[in-house]
Amino acid sequence: MFHMKTRREREAVIVQTMINMYCQANHGSKGTLCTECESLSAYAEKRLLSCMFGEIKPVCKECPVHCYSPQMREQMKLVMRWAGPRMIFRRPLFAITHMIDNLTASKPKAGSIRKK
Repeated sequence: MFHMKTRREREAVIVQTMINMYCQANHGSKGTLCTECESLSAYAEKRLLSCMFGEIKPVCKECPVHCYSPQMREQMKLVMRWAGPRMIFRRPLFAITHMIDNLTASKPKAGSIRKK
C-alpha cells in the first residue's frame, strides 16, 4: 500500500506519477513514456534511492548536495512545475502526502551525511 512505504519509496512513486502525467500531456505518450521521459524517470529513481542522506533525506530543492546534473535538474523542475498543480485534482492523495513530506522533511546538518 502507498501509505506503508518509506518516505523515499513514496517520493519515487510520486515522481514517477508526475513524469507520467507530464509525458502524456506534453509528448502524447499513451501507456509508456517517451525516450526522454524514460531517461529522466530512471535517472530520478537512481538518484533518489541512492541519496546520501538516507531516510532523513531533505527536500531536493533545499539539499546542500545537488546530485542531479544541471540538464536533468532543469528537466525535473519543468516536470514538477507542470505536474505539481495538477496533482491535487488528478492524484489528491499523492499531492497531500507530498506536501506533508515536504513540510516534515528534515533540514540536513553537516554531520548527518551517511558514510558509504
